[in-house]
Amino acid sequence: MIVNTALKNNYNITFSNNIAEVRSQINKSHNALHALQVFNIGAVIANFSARETLREPNYLTVQTGETTHILLAPEYLQYINHSCNPNCFFNTATMQLECLKPIAPNDEFTFFYPSTEWQMEQPFACQCNNKNCLSIIQGANFLNEQALNNYRFTTFIAAKIASKVYA
Repeated sequence: MIVNTALKNNYNITFSNNIAEVRSQINKSHNALHALQVFNIGAVIANFSARETLREPNYLTVQTGETTHILLAPEYLQYINHSCNPNCFFNTATMQLECLKPIAPNDEFTFFYPSTEWQMEQPFACQCNNKNCLSIIQGANFLNEQALNNYRFTTFIAAKIASKVYA
């Protein structure tokens, strides 16, 4: 039954556990992590750790320090895509993925990439289509003061923001 639903919706399920599944769109090379259960604000969705630590960022890493960028474990968390209206947050102080907004089954998990990245290795044009979309996503270093007040940031990124002087 899952296969039929997946084919009807033009995606394949490439990973599934009790909390989420990775869906891969058939006609595009786009993967996304979708919820299989309800998560309320403040809930811990998953614990995570560093599967590997790198000195330089790449498009799959989460920044935890000036020269520390982790590849996530469990690996399926790497399929959480960006949104300017995120529903979850990678708390690198507790190493927990936290729920920011109510999440229902089939909702896509999303996080705000600059919440964990100072300068992204691969900036991109955002296509989240939210009313407050920032258009170009480059990292927290490039956000204006107004945008900085609208998001939650990791401890490392918050310290970088606090040390930056705004004219």
